Amino acid sequence: MTTKIYIYKAFERFWHWMQALLIFFLVFTGFEIHGSYEFFGYLNAVTYHNAAAYAFIILIIFAIFWHFSTGEWRQYIPTKKYIKSYLNYYLFGIFKDEPHPTKKTVLSKLNPLQKIVYFCLKILVIPVMVVSGLLYMYYRYPQDTGIESININSLEPIALFHTAGAFALVAFIIMHLYLITTGTTITSNLKAMLTGYEEMEYDEEKNVQNEETAETIEILEIKDKDTQKNETEKDEKITVEINNKPEIVPQKESENTTNSENNKNNKL
Repeated sequence: MTTKIYIYKAFERFWHWMQALLIFFLVFTGFEIHGSYEFFGYLNAVTYHNAAAYAFIILIIFAIFWHFSTGEWRQYIPTKKYIKSYLNYYLFGIFKDEPHPTKKTVLSKLNPLQKIVYFCLKILVIPVMVVSGLLYMYYRYPQDTGIESININSLEPIALFHTAGAFALVAFIIMHLYLITTGTTITSNLKAMLTGYEEMEYDEEKNVQNEETAETIEILEIKDKDTQKNETEKDEKITVEINNKPEIVPQKESENTTNSENNKNNKL
């Protein structure tokens, strides 16, 4: 049995699809600039590539604001928990149609391996692409206005970093497109990013057992609290009785004292 859970918010879906569109376009025009093929023409490809780069930077700024204002940045913090389980799943379990080691939730949309990959993309690959791209754009530019620009002796290292980042993005896209098909159904992950609703496997029998277990635990906790409360009340009652009990003077000692005094008087 499957059920639908609202996982992806509106801006999250907009950001995802705009980012995908811009990255595809940047990769396409970027490889044309490198001479891999000819489609727009070199000059047009450069113009379109730069325009898409500015749009991508603006999208990044909005995404950073959204992630920090909503707390969604926590989704990408790497964790060691379940890493071995997911390595085993992606290496072996996925080919045996085994279930995912964990369930996706609103507070945990990514598994541990996804968190590592996305964290590296956001902290390393994307910043390298943006910085190296800006260095490309403003290398000795503009030359005819007298305004000092970025003066670099050679573009070769920048080109290497930018190209390496591009290949990393291409590798990620290929892997991402494949993993899209590994959801509950082949198209379930794609539909989730279109509608926001994720199809989740729902084990009704197991869920009933979990609910019964939770109810049993709750009942036991209530009984334990009542027992502790009764014991506390008994202790308080005993303490009050002890405090209110009158002090008893030993009779033998007082009688002995009286007899000794009488004997003294008789002798006198």
